[in-house]
Amino acid sequence: MAGSFGPIAVKVLLEARQRCLPIRLVVVARLWVLFFSQVVCCEDGSCGAVRAGGGGAGAVGEVSGPAEREQTPVLQTNNGPSLIGFITIAAHLVKQAKKEQLLGSTAEEKAVVQQWLEYRVTRVDGCSSKEDTRIILKDLNTYLEDKVYLAGNSFTLADILMYYGLHPIMADLTVQEKEKYLNVSRWFNHIQHYPGVRQHLSNVIFIKNRLYTNAH
Repeated sequence: MAGSFGPIAVKVLLEARQRCLPIRLVVVARLWVLFFSQVVCCEDGSCGAVRAGGGGAGAVGEVSGPAEREQTPVLQTNNGPSLIGFITIAAHLVKQAKKEQLLGSTAEEKAVVQQWLEYRVTRVDGCSSKEDTRIILKDLNTYLEDKVYLAGNSFTLADILMYYGLHPIMADLTVQEKEKYLNVSRWFNHIQHYPGVRQHLSNVIFIKNRLYTNAH
């Protein structure tokens, strides 16, 4: 049934801070709310369905696995087979919302977006140590030295998903670390203030006069 995704979207958004559900399912829920939905909450704190404006998508569940954090999101569409996998579902929701420009406008942009979506899954989601975090931030800081967005001058799905993936990392950085990775901090601060992106995530604080002192 169309819209049956709703209660799951509400649940994962409410429980994200407790990390009760796999991070990729949380992100899929955030994308759904970002592109289609409105959450209706009652005075007692309970929430109703998320009403999808685009239609065409059904329930989202998880593939059973040995560990909850490794479970894979599954999107059951009304017509056709289920869609499995983080990147596949994200791209589908973008197209369903008729926001294909978020996947890139040119062949080159599309390739760059795909590159960063894969980086999000393979590197950011797989980050398991402080050294992994350091390498990721260093790589991104170098890459973003002369760029506004990950795909150059265009805001894309890569920026949204990398923002969600990096949020817990950026939120834990000290002021000195944020200044050390100044280009990443500038990009992150810009994306978190992009309309509709941050949603229920906390606002990460930056010292703005430091961020833009050496802006390109």
